[in-house]
Amino acid sequence: MSETTSGATMSRRSRVGVPQGTTTGGTTRRAAEAVPRAVTTSGAVDAGVLVLLLGAVVVGFAPVWGSTGYLRPTVGGAVVGLAVAWLGAWRRWRVLSVTAAAVVGYLALGGAFALPSTAVAGVAPTLGTVRGLALGAVHGWKEFVTTVPPMHAFDDQGVVPFLVLYLTALLAGTVAWRARYAAWALAPVAAGLAASILLGTVEASMPVVQGLVVGVVGLLWGALRVIENRVGRHTVETASSREASRRLRWYRFRTGAAILGLGAVAAAFAGPALAPADPRTVVRDVVVPPLDLHEFVSPLASFRKLAKDQREDDLFTITGLPEHARVRLATLDTYDGVVFDASSDQPGSGVYTRAGSQIATADTTPSRSLRVEVGAYSGVWMPDAGSLTGITWTGPRAQELADGTYYNGTTRTALSTAGLGQGDAYAVEAQVTAEPSEQELATGRIATDVEQPPVPDELAPAQAASKAAQFMGEETDPVKRLFALRDGLVASGIFSSGLDGQLPSRPGHSADRIDTLLGADEMVGDDEQFAVALALMARDAGIPARVVMGFYADPAKDERKDGQPWTVTGADVHAWVEVPFDGYGWVAVDAVPDPDNKIQPEPKSEQVPKPPVLQDPEPPEEPADDVPGDVKDDKDDHQDSHDFAWGTAVLVAVSVLLPLAILAAPVLLVLTFKSRRRTRRRTTGPFADRVSGGWREVVDTATDLGATLPSGATRRETAGTLVAVLGDHGHVPLAHRADATVFGVVEPTHDEAEAYWREVEAVLGRMRGSVDRRAQLRAALSLRSVRESGYLRLPGARRLGAQARGLADRLPWRHGADASAEAAAWYRGRAATTSKDTRKRNAR
Repeated sequence: MSETTSGATMSRRSRVGVPQGTTTGGTTRRAAEAVPRAVTTSGAVDAGVLVLLLGAVVVGFAPVWGSTGYLRPTVGGAVVGLAVAWLGAWRRWRVLSVTAAAVVGYLALGGAFALPSTAVAGVAPTLGTVRGLALGAVHGWKEFVTTVPPMHAFDDQGVVPFLVLYLTALLAGTVAWRARYAAWALAPVAAGLAASILLGTVEASMPVVQGLVVGVVGLLWGALRVIENRVGRHTVETASSREASRRLRWYRFRTGAAILGLGAVAAAFAGPALAPADPRTVVRDVVVPPLDLHEFVSPLASFRKLAKDQREDDLFTITGLPEHARVRLATLDTYDGVVFDASSDQPGSGVYTRAGSQIATADTTPSRSLRVEVGAYSGVWMPDAGSLTGITWTGPRAQELADGTYYNGTTRTALSTAGLGQGDAYAVEAQVTAEPSEQELATGRIATDVEQPPVPDELAPAQAASKAAQFMGEETDPVKRLFALRDGLVASGIFSSGLDGQLPSRPGHSADRIDTLLGADEMVGDDEQFAVALALMARDAGIPARVVMGFYADPAKDERKDGQPWTVTGADVHAWVEVPFDGYGWVAVDAVPDPDNKIQPEPKSEQVPKPPVLQDPEPPEEPADDVPGDVKDDKDDHQDSHDFAWGTAVLVAVSVLLPLAILAAPVLLVLTFKSRRRTRRRTTGPFADRVSGGWREVVDTATDLGATLPSGATRRETAGTLVAVLGDHGHVPLAHRADATVFGVVEPTHDEAEAYWREVEAVLGRMRGSVDRRAQLRAALSLRSVRESGYLRLPGARRLGAQARGLADRLPWRHGADASAEAAAWYRGRAATTSKDTRKRNAR
């Protein structure tokens, strides 16, 4: 009985890993084998470390959000992610179970943290919440990086930060509480930190603190987990081993903490000094938004409509504008020979990104509030002023207009893809600065290194360069050259929009229209033509310039004060040029001709004209006499008119046709060879050989189509292979008939051979029809059947070579005349055998 008990005890010890011969006194089984780590003290330490690491990721979203509202989606995502990871580690769920729990947690709790505006009481999810979370997980990334910060101005942008922290916490917690190599939990944390940087702005959020937390805390915790993993390989601990392990951990902890602490102090002091001066690269700076400006017509194309047809219409009313300030409609920097248009995919043109109630900017100029109420104006381009720092829509279509609002900070142009109409209203926060005087600009410097979309020479007006050279003369200073161009247009141009009492003026600003303007003695046009002409001439002179369409009142008639409402009419529409000056930015330059410029009429004579006196017509001149001896040869004229350079024609024909013939020669040779081979098989030799040749044509066609056939197989075996490779097109009956004909007792007739070939043609047609045209073309030009059937080498070449060597031993000069006769008889016998073998191979 005792032996049985002892044996059972030893068996149990073996199962739990206790060495035999060792008593259980003073030993314990490791608790980690029975209790999940997530519910132990070590698991709580892991949770604390993960909270610190995730906190470093959370603060990365502060600059792009613009307020403390970023804490709701980011902290919520981290808490929900850690909860799902802890639950999976405690219950020891498999991967599929954890994944299912993660999806349920995302859809059930994501609305409360990421889309509270769509949830009931900001907590309970609705169908709209589930839809927003599902679409946000797929499309939210693109919208997040193409929207102008701060993100707190948009209710639907919380999905991305929530999802980043949710996935980071879920993966890090799962690895930390369940994986053997728990230090790998730092990988998702590093990925989350990189995501917060790439999805953010150029402004960093406590980068030194983020680096120290992730570097010091993460590396120290990872080192301790590595030590614990090494020590934990033993399944049984004694009191002495536990004490040794505790001392080892404490020693490693102190050493690592000291080293990392010194490194952290050095990084804290040296980090700011070593940080690069250039701003960091983020995704929103390199990703082109999905806005396609080609869908929208250039506003300059409707200039004449506003100036003439809507001259008396109240387009919109703007309130809060500074005195004598201009209203911008759109900045146009791309010219294609037809219109000046806005762009977002060209050098120096900036990008159009979604804009909301706040638009981030590095400019510290104070903003002022402007309100616009739309009247008769319609279009996607939004009237505004200065540089915008926020756009807020009001009215019944506010949400629709806000969803399609974009702003380009480089060109200071805003638009709404929904299109403005009567009754729409919006408020903007704008940084409006006073324009410098011309005296200040005269002493300034033009920033000639500013990038701009290029204008190809073939699209530019031909008269622009010559007219610019005429106006600039010998000037070399860019500022003086700019004002020389402006003054030349103002002094020599005549203003006309084609109104009653004005000269006829053709609308548009295409290259042909600008050529007509600059090439005429009297340059007649309005702001549209003169602004485009000045911009193109300035660019030709190496001066960056762009066209701006907008509105401003006549300074002589504008009596409104600062901030007073101004009702803009079509008569206030204008176009001007902007040029970049150092210290001032883009400055407006007008090129409107002097209104006093008129076409001077012809002076009238005060004398009464006398009636004209009719003169007698002069008699016609006699034809010149022919010079004697000067005889014209009509035949020579006829011959000259019909001369043809036959030599040149032949040379050209040879130069063109010879290369074509060389290129086509291989194709023609292959096609010709296969055609002759087919004809020879069908029309030459005994009728049995013709039937055998028909089957061979099927085999060769299948080979060219890509089928690989075993060598030495019978016709029936080959037919089975063809059915398996190419499908059943009648191969098996065709093979049976060929065998019956070739090996039959009676020689087949001509009609039977032709009937067999008709079946062959039907099978070949079905085989070729089973593949596409490209495969048919490859098969027609393929030499695979020629190579594998032995047509490229002499039949029995190896055998004949060996026979020739044997024959050489029997030559007369080696063995005498008797040997020669014997060799001749032997050779005739071997030749007959070779011919018989060849016929058998063809029969197969």
